Amino acid sequence: MVKITDVARRAGVSPSTVSYVLSGKRSISAATQRRVEASIRELGYRPHAGARALASSRSNVLALVMPLRSGIHVPVQMQFAGAVATTARRHDHDVLLLTQEEGEDGLRRVADSALVDALIVMDVQLRDARVPLLRTLPLPSVLIGFPAEADGLTCIDLDFTATGESCVGHLAQLGHRCVALLGSPPEVYARGTGFAQRTAAGFTAAARRGGMTSTVLPCEPTRAAARETVERLLHDHPDLTGVVVHNEPALPLLMEAFQQAGMRIPQDLSVVAVCPDELAENTAVPVTSVAIPAAEVGERAVGLLMDKLNGRSVPDATLLPPRLTPRASTAPRGSG
Repeated sequence: MVKITDVARRAGVSPSTVSYVLSGKRSISAATQRRVEASIRELGYRPHAGARALASSRSNVLALVMPLRSGIHVPVQMQFAGAVATTARRHDHDVLLLTQEEGEDGLRRVADSALVDALIVMDVQLRDARVPLLRTLPLPSVLIGFPAEADGLTCIDLDFTATGESCVGHLAQLGHRCVALLGSPPEVYARGTGFAQRTAAGFTAAARRGGMTSTVLPCEPTRAAARETVERLLHDHPDLTGVVVHNEPALPLLMEAFQQAGMRIPQDLSVVAVCPDELAENTAVPVTSVAIPAAEVGERAVGLLMDKLNGRSVPDATLLPPRLTPRASTAPRGSG
């Protein structure tokens, strides 16, 4: 293992000079700095994480606050977490994953511990109790999601309002006039979770503008709940020809329930989903979908945080536009 003394010997300087180059705590001549940096590259020296932290007064750790609340689809959440962790390592940072629903107490505990340099906060609610505290903490933060009042915060997410509108627009272009949004479990809406509320708002507004009949129904991701939801929907809306599903684990169950009720996809019913591409591509009938850009959101969230840590300005809001991919589950109304 290459040591700091090896770097110093090769560069013809003292070990303390190498430390000063690494930490930036003392002015070093440009020529000496170039020799030290060249020696580091040639030897492949990597400073010990603890030494780097002591030198820079940083921990080189980011906290990812990802409470695993009921109704949230964990596999998709873990896609975000994986992207954050991978990108953080490219910036020479590690990630502390916080999954308990501790709210303000959890944020305050982490901020007071000196364990982390900055925070990424997920599962943001419209009236999120953590937001006032985030505005006062000395640690920089980025939210994956938008509260109702985002002033003074740095937020990034898929534009879920535009996503709901895009799904309705696709069905409208195919001639569908009676549509439904089958969404997350009821508790997700009850908490005021931002992505669920905004998708429903975009869906409803677009349907209203298009003169379409629409309804929004939450759904538990169980076979019995899917069957009950479909029976209720078809009873109340016999003219239904298009649905949008924003509930990843319920998607295959709902498609199965519609087919068992005698609805052929896409001849009798067009289906659009908001879900990862790999799920949409691997259902019995490949589903037209708006992708969840977990990798891009996670990567860009870390990039925003690194900019903030390094004193660079960042935009307050970053909304990624929806990308709808047509597949076999949608067709013009009456095509069967």
